[in-house]
Amino acid sequence: MEMDVKSLAIGIDTVWVLLCAALVFFMEAGFAFLEAGFIRAKNSLNIVMKVFMDCTAGMLSYFAIGFALMYGLDKAGFFGTSGFFLKGDFSHLGLDIPVYAYWIFQAAFAVAVASIVSGAVAERMKFAPYIIYTAVVCAIIYPIAGHWIWSSDGWLYQLGMMDFAGSTAVHAVGGWSAWRLYWY
Repeated sequence: MEMDVKSLAIGIDTVWVLLCAALVFFMEAGFAFLEAGFIRAKNSLNIVMKVFMDCTAGMLSYFAIGFALMYGLDKAGFFGTSGFFLKGDFSHLGLDIPVYAYWIFQAAFAVAVASIVSGAVAERMKFAPYIIYTAVVCAIIYPIAGHWIWSSDGWLYQLGMMDFAGSTAVHAVGGWSAWRLYWY
């Protein structure tokens, strides 16, 4: 009986995390509409393609490299060094849900960082360099910043930094990246 209750709790928790991931991921449609409303009509297809490629290139690069840098075991001192392509042991995270469910939830936030920049550079940046940026921010920049802030091994976390709802790891990193690309 006790095992059935634990299995039920894990199932419910997994469904809840996946529902939350879908809600965060659905913001991408909102970003596309918002950005398309702020630009000239002739460039609206470009914006939609940028958001689509945020989801594609961003999630693939976060899967291959980003999740490991953010949540892998920290042997380097500043980022995770294990778990690339979601291979390996993530038991140190203490998850009661499958790691793939946690990954999709975190990947939605990684893609949101890239989309913040999409709006800032709308009509100001070519498509190919933007896709390269998306892959780099989702694979390296956001995951390392997230590791510093959210991992118990992270140096900012150890200094006492608290990040409520991703205000720094997601929004500030996206904003700083946008500011840098805007003036580039």
